[in-house]
Amino acid sequence: MRLNWAERLVVNNPLRMVMQQMEMLWFMYAAFPRPNLRFLEIGCGRGAGARILLKKMHPRRIDALDLDYLMVQKAKGLLTPEERARVSLCVGDSTLLPFKSATHDIIFGFGFLHHVPDWQSAVKETARVLKPGGRYYIEEIYPPLYLNAITRRLLLHPTENRFDGKDLKIALADSGFFLEAFLESRFLGILGVAVRLPD
Repeated sequence: MRLNWAERLVVNNPLRMVMQQMEMLWFMYAAFPRPNLRFLEIGCGRGAGARILLKKMHPRRIDALDLDYLMVQKAKGLLTPEERARVSLCVGDSTLLPFKSATHDIIFGFGFLHHVPDWQSAVKETARVLKPGGRYYIEEIYPPLYLNAITRRLLLHPTENRFDGKDLKIALADSGFFLEAFLESRFLGILGVAVRLPD
């Protein structure tokens, strides 16, 4: 699902980047990956997440994907030439990722899944492209935060087939993930690290 004007304002403001940096501290504490791995960021937006990942986790390469062409263009403008040398940006759908199976060591999703109407398929695709033993770092928000009386009028989100913590955990398990660490509020959302189990 593409973003509307209000959602673009929310994800492109400086406070969002500060929030991502704080979340990164939790992710690093929960499961810090060794350097020089291949990362995928689904829903990369304007590239702020990729920039943080480069600085904090030192991947060999980041494939950064977003459904919204305008956001990918913003990411091209935000990242420096040195950063762009290690980040491959593309437009793509999280329910049909343009990568071969078991190609990535680490996958990050900074709040993209709640935008996907068929979010279960996106979880399955994430599992498909992640190597066994690889980790999926999840930041997601739940419907009380984005489908309340105020945000429903401003922000564009699917209203059917939504998930809470229980639904998300079931979908992760059904797709071959083990949730090894998480921090959750049932009214807000979840930070989690899920490991892809061998088939």
